[in-house]
Amino acid sequence: MLQSKHHFFIYPFFQFYTLRIMKKHFQKVSIEGRFIDDSKPVLLIGNHIGWWDGFWAMYLKIKVLKRKFYVMMQEDQLLRFRFFNNTGAFSINRKSKDIIESLRYASKIIRDPQNMVVMYPQGQLQSLYSTHFHFERGIEYILKGREGEVQLLMTVNMIDYLAHRKPSLSIYLREYQGPFLVKSLEESYNSFYFDCLTTQKKRTE
Repeated sequence: MLQSKHHFFIYPFFQFYTLRIMKKHFQKVSIEGRFIDDSKPVLLIGNHIGWWDGFWAMYLKIKVLKRKFYVMMQEDQLLRFRFFNNTGAFSINRKSKDIIESLRYASKIIRDPQNMVVMYPQGQLQSLYSTHFHFERGIEYILKGREGEVQLLMTVNMIDYLAHRKPSLSIYLREYQGPFLVKSLEESYNSFYFDCLTTQKKRTE
């Protein structure tokens, strides 16, 4: 697996670049929901819809979470975009026995309250229009027995154009409360997603 790096120049540049590219390409970015900082490590999970995901997670880190950024990426994608390896990205390959090494690495990272890990438990990219999410068991491996030690945050990213040339981005945020079991996490996330979709569909101009 490829372990993460935080290059002395590339990592801060990526944060600067994220703010710039978000301002350039989106009409508006709104964060819906509250984060109450308990001074614990953070695991952030969300809908995995495409190229923008890492930038959206970094934007949330800058504006709200204030942690050292780590993100789990599919190995083939990280090899394709090696730049991200210097900004906190580490690899996972679901088709390799190295997957356990990646999960152990993620579990080790979130023992430090200064850190955050971004992962997408569905394990694959899905259409923006997907409304149901199935979680792989890796997230349970990472979090097993860690209730009360890690803040698990769920995020849903949704875009709308309405009357504008550029889209507006809504980043919905909710803290998960419950056992760190994959079935419970999956059910809670799908319920949260339904709530976000219901709110998003009411947006008009």
